[in-house]
Amino acid sequence: MTKIMCFGTFDNLHPGHLFYLKEARKLGDYLVVVIARDDNVKKIKGRHSQESEDERFLKVQKSNIAERVVLGDKRNKMLIVKKENPDIIALGYDQQVDIKNLGKIIKAKIVKINPYKPEIYKSSKIK
Repeated sequence: MTKIMCFGTFDNLHPGHLFYLKEARKLGDYLVVVIARDDNVKKIKGRHSQESEDERFLKVQKSNIAERVVLGDKRNKMLIVKKENPDIIALGYDQQVDIKNLGKIIKAKIVKINPYKPEIYKSSKIK
């Protein structure tokens, strides 16, 4: 079984998010989606998400694309990666990750997913 993991805020779940999730799902047999915690969204993006982590979690779960949807860790974002031990980490076209640091934790293949109409379906543009 090939386990894929992807991450995101998924604020106002839109076709670009669904494309990312579906493309990630195609990479293997079991998709785990990590939803960013409210506090971490604020730290990373400098603003709060429009929807709470619980709302975002439920919307991704209701999409029925992933086998498992989880909330990220509030203090250490890498703990969930270590715990789930994915074979593949699928990143969105605009996501950045410290591959060197990640490589110390897990030996997963990193795959970048192409954008789906980023000029239309990017949360910052939708707002």
